Amino acid sequence: MIVAVIEVPMKRLSIVALAAALWMPQANAQDYPIRPVQLIVPFAPGAGSDVVGRLVAQKMADSFGQPVVVENKSGAGGLLANRYVATSVPDGYTLLMVTGAYPAQAAMLKDMPFDPEKDVSMVSTLIAYPFVLVVKPDSPIRTVSDLIRHAKSNAGKLNYATTGPGSVHHLASELFNMMAGTETVPVAYRGGATQILELLAGRVDFLFETMPTAMPFIADGRVRAVAVTTKERWAALPEVPTVADTLPGYEVVSFLGLAAPGRTPGPIVAKLNSEIRRVLDLADIRERFKALGGEQRPATAGETQTFVAGEIRKWKEVVSARGIERQ
Repeated sequence: MIVAVIEVPMKRLSIVALAAALWMPQANAQDYPIRPVQLIVPFAPGAGSDVVGRLVAQKMADSFGQPVVVENKSGAGGLLANRYVATSVPDGYTLLMVTGAYPAQAAMLKDMPFDPEKDVSMVSTLIAYPFVLVVKPDSPIRTVSDLIRHAKSNAGKLNYATTGPGSVHHLASELFNMMAGTETVPVAYRGGATQILELLAGRVDFLFETMPTAMPFIADGRVRAVAVTTKERWAALPEVPTVADTLPGYEVVSFLGLAAPGRTPGPIVAKLNSEIRRVLDLADIRERFKALGGEQRPATAGETQTFVAGEIRKWKEVVSARGIERQ
C-alpha cells in the first residue's frame, strides 16, 4: 500500500486553524439555540424580575423553537443567581435576568465572588422605571423642598424605609441625603409592600419605592407621590415632578436586563440582542410593560455594559461619601 504524505507548511496550518476558530462562533450563532436555554431569575416567583423574565422567555421560545426555561435562584439579594451565571459555561445556554440590585451589590460587597464587569456579559436592558418618593396622604411633605426643609429642621429624626443595607432603596435615599445635605435614618424591612404598610402605619416618614410596587397604592390614594427619580417626568405619572427639578443631577433608574456569562461568543450575544429588540417591539409586550409602570429599553450590548459599569461607579461613590459600611 502506498501512503501519500502531503506536507503543509506550519504557517499555513496556523492560518487555517485561526480561520476555523474565527468561523466556529459564527456557525454556532447561526444554529443557536439547538437545545433548551436556561434563564436564571435572582428573585422569587411573582417578583417583578420574575414576571418580566417569564414574559420575555415565552416570546424568545416562540421565536427560537426551543424552550427558554425560567429558574428562580433567590437568595443573598440576588448574589446566588448572579454567581451561578458568572461561573457557567459561556455558550449562551445559561442567561441571567439582571436587576438594579446587581450594580448596588457590586458597590456594597467587599469580596465579590466574581468580577461584576468582566465575568458577566450584558446583552440588553429590557425595561426601566423610576423609583417614586412617597409619603402618607396626610403628611406635611408635599414637595421635595418640603422634605429637605423638614429633614434639616429635624436632623436625624426623620426616617425612611429600605429593603436592607446596600439595597437600591437604601442607596437612592442616601444619594438624596448626599445631594440635599440632609440626615435621615434608614429602617430596614423585608420588601416593598411591607415598607408601604409601615409608612401607612406612621412608623416611617417617607420612602423611595419602585414604580410597580408603588403604583397600586398611589392609584387608590393610600400614598401620595411626591416625585419620581428619573431625569424627566414619567409617562405613568405625568403630573408628578422629578427629584432633579429640585436637586439637579439626581437620578435613579430601576431596570431589568438580560445577561450571559462573560466570554460568551460575540455572535451569540449579538443574536440574543437582536432577539430582545424584536421582543421589545411587540405590541403586547409594550402594553404589559406600560401596565407595570415601565418602558421598554432596548440597547446594544456595549451600551448596556457601559450603563451597568456607570451604575456600579455611582453607587460606590455614594457608599464612600456616606460612610456606609461595606459587607
